[in-house]
Amino acid sequence: MVRSRSAQWYAGSDRNAYIHRAWMRRGLPPDAFDGRPHIAIANTASDLTPCNMHLDEVAEHVKRGVWEAGGVPLNLPVVSLGETQVRPTAMLWRNMAAMAIEEMLRANPIDGVVLLGGCDKTIPALLMAAASVDLPAVVVPGGPMLTGTFRGAALGCGTDVWKLSEEVRAGTLSGAEFLRSESSMIRGKGHCNTMGTASTMGLLAEVLGMTLPGLAGTPAPDSRLLAGAHETGRLIVEMFAAERRPSTVLTRGSFLNAIVALAALGGSTNAVLHLLALTGRLGIELTQDDFDRTGSGVPLLVDLQPAGRFLMDDLYRAGGLHAVLREVRDLLDPEAITVTGRPLVDHLHDAKVHDREVIRPRDEPLREDAGIAVLYGNLAPDGAVIKPAAASPHLLKHRGPAVVFDSVEDLHARLDDLDVTPDSVLILRGCGPKGYPGMPEVSNMPLPSKLLAQGVRDMVRICDGRMSGTAYGTVVLHVAPEAAAGGPLALVRTGDTVILDVPNRRLDIDIPAEALAARRPSPELTQAFARPARGWQRLYVQTVQQANTGADLDFLIGSSGDHVPRESH
Repeated sequence: MVRSRSAQWYAGSDRNAYIHRAWMRRGLPPDAFDGRPHIAIANTASDLTPCNMHLDEVAEHVKRGVWEAGGVPLNLPVVSLGETQVRPTAMLWRNMAAMAIEEMLRANPIDGVVLLGGCDKTIPALLMAAASVDLPAVVVPGGPMLTGTFRGAALGCGTDVWKLSEEVRAGTLSGAEFLRSESSMIRGKGHCNTMGTASTMGLLAEVLGMTLPGLAGTPAPDSRLLAGAHETGRLIVEMFAAERRPSTVLTRGSFLNAIVALAALGGSTNAVLHLLALTGRLGIELTQDDFDRTGSGVPLLVDLQPAGRFLMDDLYRAGGLHAVLREVRDLLDPEAITVTGRPLVDHLHDAKVHDREVIRPRDEPLREDAGIAVLYGNLAPDGAVIKPAAASPHLLKHRGPAVVFDSVEDLHARLDDLDVTPDSVLILRGCGPKGYPGMPEVSNMPLPSKLLAQGVRDMVRICDGRMSGTAYGTVVLHVAPEAAAGGPLALVRTGDTVILDVPNRRLDIDIPAEALAARRPSPELTQAFARPARGWQRLYVQTVQQANTGADLDFLIGSSGDHVPRESH
């Protein structure tokens, strides 16, 4: 029989055990301390994280399953990040949330944890924490919202915000109509219904093996999510008995499976950052080049916004994640297991596609070779990424003059007063992990209004920041090193010729190496870099790594396990 970790707090007759038990006797039955596993429910519910507001209800169903299986469920509210709400950017707080959650899991008398997340950064932070403490852990993704409509057409969260706002700037949609769409965009509980970062990370959590098979992608209002939460509560007790921890589930094969799925789904480029950060916690060798090597030849099978037409409830109706994975089963590692202890591929036998418009056949994909492309060159010595599935094919090989902005504020001040053509390349810098700080989702820059009025809807854009997973366009992002870390992006000048060559994986500026090396950043640019005086932002800027390794903090790489050697009294 597995001895519970919580017994280190509760077993015995000394004063410390007395204190630990006595303060917890607030309705728990007498046998709650007899060796039953104590299961934390790491709950990111928050009224300020709108996509996660329903997770308290989900937690109640997890509790029922834990009690039913003989465990003791304990709600543990943890740091929550609302992608649309927190300033300057939720990415600034991902590592803080992961660190805080890790420390609370380690510090408390628990034997396993159910991780409740939904909005973009919550599932990555929860997984990073669980990997570093390595207690039995399983994810319940909060699920996407149902689709709203405006003027008779389905609305994609985020994606249609970008589209509609550009139509206002182009003069083809009135400001009043744009504001009227606001009440239609969010139909109810759940995260974005596009294949944005929230949907991507919920689905990839399952591909990694960290959810109850078949649960990821279940719409938030669907009663099957609550049934799955109940079953997950039973499962975590079984995982405790089997000593099935993240370190036994998450392998290099699990992450290669996630890269295959990322391409087939048309998932968010933000997944690159989150998966690299997670492997850093686990000590698994994975680089951004693995995303290109493993995923670049995988076809895009899912016709979802922003790369396609449909939305997440359509994917669920069409057969869901398992139906997609069955199409690429031969590309998956057959030995990578799930929290059930069985291989992921064993759960795909009965999967069926019910709508071939939403989930395409392997031989009739939405797009060939749809994975993340990693670019190198004198503008990105340590790499940059682009999502070809969201880009315009005619721009994947492009040569044009740079138009450079030293900050987001500079972009907004000058965007509509520029001397630009459709061939111009917009470059926004100072938006990396250190420079902003925290990598904002600004890489998909708005287009100049005069070009929008001419019917232009895409241009090549380059940035050391991130792009929303709901966004689209020919956008090169995560340029490393960033400008604030001494990267050559800081040396580009307006008028320089930029060469983008995605087929050959190149991103260059057409000037001699010695001329580029002789340049220095402008005073305006260096003044724009963030220099926080205190608190988390100061710690973050001093210790954050670059995008090509996941933008974790250098002192958080690796794990510390669950052992706490000293008593509190």
